[in-house]
Parts: sequence; structure tokens; C-alpha cells
Amino acid sequence: MFKGLVGLVTGGASGLGKATAELIIKQGGRVVICDLPSAPGANTAKALGENAAFAPVDVTSEKDIKNALQTTVDKFGRLDVAVNCAGIASAARTYNFKKDQPFDLELFRTTVEVNLVGTFNVIRLVAGLIGKNAPNADGQRGVIINTASIAAFDGQIGQAAYAASKAGVVGMTLAIARDLSKQGIRVVTIAPGLFRTPMMELLPEPAIKQLEASVPFPPRLGHPHEYALLVQSIIQNPMLNGETIRLDGSLRMQP
Repeated sequence: MFKGLVGLVTGGASGLGKATAELIIKQGGRVVICDLPSAPGANTAKALGENAAFAPVDVTSEKDIKNALQTTVDKFGRLDVAVNCAGIASAARTYNFKKDQPFDLELFRTTVEVNLVGTFNVIRLVAGLIGKNAPNADGQRGVIINTASIAAFDGQIGQAAYAASKAGVVGMTLAIARDLSKQGIRVVTIAPGLFRTPMMELLPEPAIKQLEASVPFPPRLGHPHEYALLVQSIIQNPMLNGETIRLDGSLRMQP
């Protein structure tokens, strides 16, 4: 299905990114897994075989992304799809009145830097490589897929930084899709709800069960491969562009 396709996935060593990389390989494509040097990205790539490669990346670093793109060209010769899954979560109230302490500004900056600025850093650089592809019959050269969160719309207590960073990803989606439209590069964002990722697994099981009960249907956490299935649909459907798609089992988070 994806024979000949080359993808680059940030945050590809685990969770949503790993599931996406696995799907691309399973469907006959090739993939460059990008993640922090401390992440098990090399092991993930090795397990996926010769059609996978690992590039150590901090998404906020221009040098790291350029090196990853060079790895992509050296290994596979082109890039068709980039999927931005790298991100961090933070939790703190705007002002903690019990401790008489405001939200740590550096934590806010770091969250926005990784989730929003890091996503844009990847987009602006991968676009140059994808834009070198010969267009297909529709004039399409490739696809960029980003990861926001339903927190962009339903931010919870303590999520000021996280919600702001993800809302920024949503807000720039249409603008970037318009920027890149003349070059035939589509841009789509996925806003996942509650998914069973390594970050979520840090919670105690009773807390996870409580979260699952809040999802209308199916009443459970999403599986990473379900995120990957939406990535597949976006890649395959040329009319999906400039849009943010909620993937949340109709969950609307309440305060």
C-alpha cells in the first residue's frame, strides 16, 4: 500500500510515534525514526528491519533536524511524509495559592518550545525536502501530519502551558497548509484524546480506569495503533488538508 513511501516520524521511539513507524513499515514503506538520544529509537529501528533508520533529534534544534534529513536522503533518497509526534506534558496551576507560588515561567517556555516551536521547526525544514519530489497526477508532493491534543480545546486545570502549546499547533495548521499549497504539500493535524501511551502509563491503574469511564464510546483509552490508522487515512486521502481532526471517542473534557 505504501510501497516506495518514505516517512519521518518524530517521537518515533515510543507511543503514537512508534505505532506510526510500525504501520508505515507494515504497509511497505520506509521510515526514519527521530527521537532524543536517550530514547530507545535505535532499538526500535533495529527491530523494524532494514527499512527503518534512527536519527537522534531534539526537535527544537535546527542542526538535529537537518542531520535527520541528511540521514533520510542518504538512506532512502527522498521524503514523502513527516509525522510530528514529539512532545512533552506539564502540569501546574497558574498560581498556587497554598504555596504562594506562580507557574514557573521556564516550564511554560519549555513546554511551548518543544510542542509548538519544535513542531514548526520540523515543518519548516522537512517542507524543503518534500518539495523536491516530482508531483503526482494531483500535483501532490507529500504530506505533513502534526499532533495537537483535545487540550487545545478543552484545557484542564494545570494545563495552561500544554493547552497553549497544542492550541498553537492547531492555529498554524491552516496557515501552513496555505503556505505550502502551491508546492503540493498537504498539512493536517490530529488532536488525540486519551491514549494509552508511556506518559499515560505513569498514572496508577485506578486513575486510568477513571479516565476511561469519562470517554463516551468506546469507553476506554485509545490505542496507539488507532492513531496510526488515522495517519494512514490522511496519507491516502488527498482531500484532507488544512484541518485538525479530533480522535477522542467523542470525549469533551469537563473542568
